[in-house]
Amino acid sequence: MAQIPQSHHDLLESSVATFATIAPDGRPQLTEVWFLSEGDSVSVSMNTSRQKLKNLRERPQCCLLILDLANPMRYLELRGDAEITPDSDYSFATKVGKKYGADLRGYDGPDDQRVVVRIVPHKVNAVNMGG
Repeated sequence: MAQIPQSHHDLLESSVATFATIAPDGRPQLTEVWFLSEGDSVSVSMNTSRQKLKNLRERPQCCLLILDLANPMRYLELRGDAEITPDSDYSFATKVGKKYGADLRGYDGPDDQRVVVRIVPHKVNAVNMGG
């Protein structure tokens, strides 16, 4: 697993990230997501009705981009594979909800379940083109 350099660890506290998966037609699908960092990996909470989860089950390759909103010439890109685990008790979803001041159950339909999608980076690009 690739490591995130200390110079970009502050971005792991950002409010949103752009998450890319591979759609059934082979083209990228990008979505803004809420996330939590755990060491050198980042995880998101997803409900089971989301297309991006279907994409990841078919092809686990993914990419997460965290842009420094104060300096858009600086960003962190994590390229890797997704590990999907159940979150039936909503323990991870509750942690995400605390960060964002939201109850993620409100985003789920009656038949939805929650999973944790952990991005295990194989390549990390920590970019600062502004200096």
